[in-house]
Amino acid sequence: MNLSDISSTADVRIPSDPLLQVIGQDEAVRIGRLVGFQRRHLLLVGPPGTGKSMLAQAIASTLPKPRQEVLVLHNPEKPERPLIEIRTHPVKKTLKQPQGELLDPMMVPAFVSEKLGFRCRRCGRISSPDASSCFFCGADKYRRIRGTFEDLLVGPGAFDKEERVHTTRIRDGREELIVYERRGSRIALLTQKELAKMAQMQQKAAYKVLLPIDRSPFVQATGASETELLGDVRHDPYGSHPQIGSLPYTRVVPGAIHEAHEGVLFIDELSSLGRLQRYLLTAMQDKRYPIAGRNQSSTGSSVRVDGVPCDFILVAAVNFNDVPNILPPLRSRILGNGYEILMNSYMPDTEENQLKLVQFFAQEIVRDGRIPHAEREAIEALISYARKKAKEIDGVSGLTLRLRLLSGTIKMAGDLAVSEKRNMISAEDVKFAIANSKPVEEQASEKYGSWFKASQSDFGFKREAGGSEVG
Repeated sequence: MNLSDISSTADVRIPSDPLLQVIGQDEAVRIGRLVGFQRRHLLLVGPPGTGKSMLAQAIASTLPKPRQEVLVLHNPEKPERPLIEIRTHPVKKTLKQPQGELLDPMMVPAFVSEKLGFRCRRCGRISSPDASSCFFCGADKYRRIRGTFEDLLVGPGAFDKEERVHTTRIRDGREELIVYERRGSRIALLTQKELAKMAQMQQKAAYKVLLPIDRSPFVQATGASETELLGDVRHDPYGSHPQIGSLPYTRVVPGAIHEAHEGVLFIDELSSLGRLQRYLLTAMQDKRYPIAGRNQSSTGSSVRVDGVPCDFILVAAVNFNDVPNILPPLRSRILGNGYEILMNSYMPDTEENQLKLVQFFAQEIVRDGRIPHAEREAIEALISYARKKAKEIDGVSGLTLRLRLLSGTIKMAGDLAVSEKRNMISAEDVKFAIANSKPVEEQASEKYGSWFKASQSDFGFKREAGGSEVG
């Protein structure tokens, strides 16, 4: 297609390949394909808004779907050391709990039907257990929580509702443990044999899916904290209590390095991780990283899960000035098993590159989904703006690739067209957006002459004719 054939951005065909949607970075796109195919690491260096995150997402789209599901299992011998299991097919819970003998509330002992909420403690009549008071006499069927600490567990003004009642009975001259369990409008009787079967089934089902097999292949960890990056074990104030505490394996939380297993871990502003770069390096080398509680005052600090897989592709991005702040061993690791790419901030002003820019305009409009397409005059105005920015920022005659700046201009122009109920973005909309989408520093320079003078206006200062300042 020639530029003269385009009447609006609606005429532009957007490539289905996400890598081909990255414009002006031909070398980076070519290497990006190698990164996904060969599972290498990649460091992108360049100014903000040049398509680094878009390239990382495009690389993730070329990867096959994850093949492994990671489970964390309860360790009966050492609960504080849960186990890891990796499966190549998703786990399906097909366990069928024993049903027991279903009984009418009138057929169980009175104290059982009272505790389960069927029988009124005052009048003795049967009603629905969902009602907290008796339908016939209005008395409370459940004990109200009034203790000093009990209301912290279940909430103030709550009722003590029991789902199960443990008791014993004599059968064939022997005493056996039985459980009465509420099942809708009836009560299930579970014998000792059925309880043992349930306990055995629960022991087999004592696991948590840490990384599902249908997870996203793209994980962003820009500005992540230590917990977000490396995982953690949640605190449980009743962790040591056998009845109300939760088992350690249920409190394990994966970090971004684990969630990116078999996918892409994208970190913009890599140098901002600081000391966490060392842990990231260890994860890249070992492809496994333990999850442990990171708060020493938490019950999770005693829990550690070893061997959690984290075989990810690292795609990191930094600005020019931050390259020296990257940990040298980490950068060496990337170079030893990957590539470093310098992103382009502009491209030559040719018709071919103008078409690429128009493709980007169409992509942004379709991706946003809330603004109309741009007519030909608006496209020309946007291309002229790209030329102007290349001259202003980079001092070259070309087309800027600081695409985030262009994206904001397109969206403001589109919002203006929508507000005026027009089905196309016009050149006037683009001109308005260009005039009003400037950074605040540029706006201040135009209004006050300099950023310093603008800051003085905050304090009520003004400059007199002689040069002195008065409040």
